[in-house]
Amino acid sequence: MIADLAAALGDEARRANERRALVLTGEREDCYAGAREALDAAGISRTATTLVADENSDGLDCERITPKHADELLGRTRGAVVLDCHDECRPNVIGRTVGAVDGGGLLVLLVPPLDSWPDRRDGFDATLAVPPYEPASVAGNFRRRLVDTLRAHRGIAIANVDSGTVECDGLTDPPPREQRSEPAPPDEHGFPRAAYEVCLTPDQTAAVHAFESLREPGEVLVVEADRGRGKSSAAGLAAGALAADGKDVLVTAPAYRSAAPIFERARELLSTLGGLAGVDQDETPLCLDAVGGGEVRFAKPAVATEQAERADLLVVDEAAALPVDRLSEFLAAPAVAFVTTVHGYEGAGRGFSVRFRDRLDDSEFAVHEQRLDDPIRYAAGDPVEVWAFRALLLDARPPVVPLVEGATPETVDYARLNSEELLDDEHRLREAFGLLVAAHYRTEPNDLARLLDAPNVSVHALLSEDHVVSVALLAREGGLSEDLRREVYEGSRLKGHLLPDVLTSQLRDERAGVPTGQRVLRIATHPAARSRGLGSRLLDEIRATATTDWLGVGYGATPELVEFWRRNGFSTVYLATTRNERSGEHSALMLTPLSDAGRELRDRHARRFVERVGATLSGALAALDPDVVRAALGATHVTAEVDLSDHEWRVAASAAYGPGLAEIHPHVFRALALCHLTDADSDLSAREERLLVMRVLQTRPTEAVADALDYVSAGACMRALGDAYKPLVDRYGNRAAHDERNRYVDGGE
Repeated sequence: MIADLAAALGDEARRANERRALVLTGEREDCYAGAREALDAAGISRTATTLVADENSDGLDCERITPKHADELLGRTRGAVVLDCHDECRPNVIGRTVGAVDGGGLLVLLVPPLDSWPDRRDGFDATLAVPPYEPASVAGNFRRRLVDTLRAHRGIAIANVDSGTVECDGLTDPPPREQRSEPAPPDEHGFPRAAYEVCLTPDQTAAVHAFESLREPGEVLVVEADRGRGKSSAAGLAAGALAADGKDVLVTAPAYRSAAPIFERARELLSTLGGLAGVDQDETPLCLDAVGGGEVRFAKPAVATEQAERADLLVVDEAAALPVDRLSEFLAAPAVAFVTTVHGYEGAGRGFSVRFRDRLDDSEFAVHEQRLDDPIRYAAGDPVEVWAFRALLLDARPPVVPLVEGATPETVDYARLNSEELLDDEHRLREAFGLLVAAHYRTEPNDLARLLDAPNVSVHALLSEDHVVSVALLAREGGLSEDLRREVYEGSRLKGHLLPDVLTSQLRDERAGVPTGQRVLRIATHPAARSRGLGSRLLDEIRATATTDWLGVGYGATPELVEFWRRNGFSTVYLATTRNERSGEHSALMLTPLSDAGRELRDRHARRFVERVGATLSGALAALDPDVVRAALGATHVTAEVDLSDHEWRVAASAAYGPGLAEIHPHVFRALALCHLTDADSDLSAREERLLVMRVLQTRPTEAVADALDYVSAGACMRALGDAYKPLVDRYGNRAAHDERNRYVDGGE
């Protein structure tokens, strides 16, 4: 039964140059026996097969990787991938594995009986059931939806190995395959002809040709494509050609594995041209040296920002998986290529386009675009790709602009979106999730399951004419038992309760987990309706209907984001002392109270933040963007105390108005700077506040501060610092300070 089915599927897949999926349902041991039979019948060798399964699985005498390491399949091509879903069904793993199957190959899913699968609880469900919830509280809606899509989509065969029956044969009887257009080198080209002769589609040829514009500075190229279109290979061919021409090509990506095809194609081209001088001998070469002095080298995003200016060209692979502020830093390079996936696990091209294109358009670069649509690994319209896009909502989109462009806070309706209702309303689910994908670079398939199933997660939205124009995902946190709070305080990690965990374990507050709260995991507004107050309106509705003690948020701090949360009543309680390796930003935690218990928690930690931040700013946070510091301190809702003696006040006044020197008593001026920056009323310009942050709080060298803030000299910078302290002495100083000031003002009168 399975042999005949798999043979027919494999034969049809090869004739159409498409993939097929074979779902084997039943007990694990029987599913593995069926998989072995299917692979043999389909003529797929074990050497071309990868099993993705738990370490304790029976195996198939082939390459095996665990679900935790399924990202190793990104960028690879396999004849078959067998995914065992008995122990856990993790959406991210499905997203990582589907794209690795080559045209003519099989995706084999080993699953429990389909009718009962949604009601079972597995290892992934356990990650969604954060305390105090148990796995039984997980809804199972994602798997229910997954089963429905498996049964509904063409090209997917379903066989029950327990009963020996075939529910669906998955055969589509495709029409004869159209011959793919043969690519040809462009009539005029600057790259070597060999770079074009290996291109597999006209799209890929056009993409390589587009890279030629980056031979000169001042150019930016944006290359977008779905997975399997050869965009990274095109970037690699271009990188090899540029290195052969003596260029220093710097490549960055969220992880080296994403950029591996770039290095493979660059190495092959340089070898063909006889221009490969040397290779790093590691298994994953991080640097290719060309004979003419050029090179192709890799750096992590945080390092690439520091090296971008010195390279001739920067290639950013999977750009949509990186935050906008990090992408903006890459514009320090003379020329930049942003290569990104439009739909897929690696990132959302729409978010990249919506959030970053404005910055590109405002830059001094000439911007070019290139899109690749023709699949390389399999034929266009491949049914397994179509199924994966729908099952994981990889192609989810916000509402089209005309439907929401007139939305204002006065015209929208608030709704809490029930997960069961979303499961039954595909259109609304796609709109809500599409907004999250477009707005957040980290939104991934696991978030779809979290939205549909997690018992501590709720979905809130604003609707314009019944279309989702703004959406927020919230997670319930806190309300922890005494035993659990003690465990966290003594060193245990607590997943799913970010704010109580940090406040308890890092900030040593064993009572922080007592109040209950809701943390904003994601919030997004349609690009066509931003800057109208819709996000604030949504937060107001959430606040008005909440039954918890506080609302909170944790995010990579930028001045704009801190200001948004401050305007909505959130107070800074924490700034991470290390940068997130992926985003390059320091995480901020903020709270707004909803009850007396929440207010006491907010006030306690805002006060402690103000008390400790001075020391961290001159240490671990000495390089933090001064505008982030200004925004974070301005959002504390607690004004730092200035407890100075009369002598110290005279020191401050004499440095501001007379011949005194601030360097002799730095603690005096740090106290005044913190007091001003945490005060709601400002007497200084933004430039003066940056001067206080950089020179006084972060103790950066005067010359560096003068250069960063465009003062003509270090002396001018120090004179400006003295002037900045005058209104602070006037505002906060006591009688001793004012008497000292008057000695130097108006002839001492």
